[in-house]
Amino acid sequence: MKFLRPTRPPVDVLDPGRGKTKTGRVWVYVFDGSGYQDPTPGAIAYYYSPDRKGVHPADHLANFSGVMHADGYGGYKKLYGNQIIEAACMAHVRRKFHDVIKLKPSPIADEALSRIGALYDIEDRIRGMSADERRTLRQQHARPILADLKSWIEETLSTLPQKQKLAEAMRYALSRWAALSVYIDDGRVEIDNNIAERAMRPLGIGRKNWLFAGSDKGGERIANILTIIETAKLHGHNPEVYLTDVLTRIQSHPKDRLQELLPWQWAPAKDRYEAA
Repeated sequence: MKFLRPTRPPVDVLDPGRGKTKTGRVWVYVFDGSGYQDPTPGAIAYYYSPDRKGVHPADHLANFSGVMHADGYGGYKKLYGNQIIEAACMAHVRRKFHDVIKLKPSPIADEALSRIGALYDIEDRIRGMSADERRTLRQQHARPILADLKSWIEETLSTLPQKQKLAEAMRYALSRWAALSVYIDDGRVEIDNNIAERAMRPLGIGRKNWLFAGSDKGGERIANILTIIETAKLHGHNPEVYLTDVLTRIQSHPKDRLQELLPWQWAPAKDRYEAA
């Protein structure tokens, strides 16, 4: 069983004949086990689709079995069951309470953030430990805090006007509670999905530079290029150096050793010469 983090930012795509662009989607899937000593190589995969229908992640993940750390997008719901376990993102809950404070001061929202912050303090201390160690320490220290947080939200919510943003934030947290609690019993699962959120940033920066994809095929090419570049960066490589070296060598590289050019096996020329 593996652990996957998806997200799905929009991208503008030229739509000839309509005089405007349409909205495509780039689906981002991240695996990175470095936070719990998993030796499996990490990767970031991007897939383009012309819309946000749930059929696309169903196709992408047809052979996946494990924990999927995602938001509450309805298109994911059909995926959850025997093969895929849903984990929710605590950062989304935290953000909703931050949004309340942006509107006006709220001691109750401050209290919620303080309680959530205590959970993040535990994560800071256990990052880099093994999955078993993380699970044990979470069960000892985070489980009581999480249980108290739920009880406090339930009690406080009953005293609030239900149309307030604060009440909405609390209802959202409770609606996601089972999935929010998955990380307590699985040391591979993070408390949030921020790594996938960060994987969206290159696409946002790119949109400011190239504005749109020229076609659906162009969207697919963007996704392919980002997959290579961001996976190389995940493994600590300068993507320009990596691409220059791989594109120079790939034509003459033995076909039965092409895996040596993958980001998690590739080494800069200096390191290769020293190893030889």
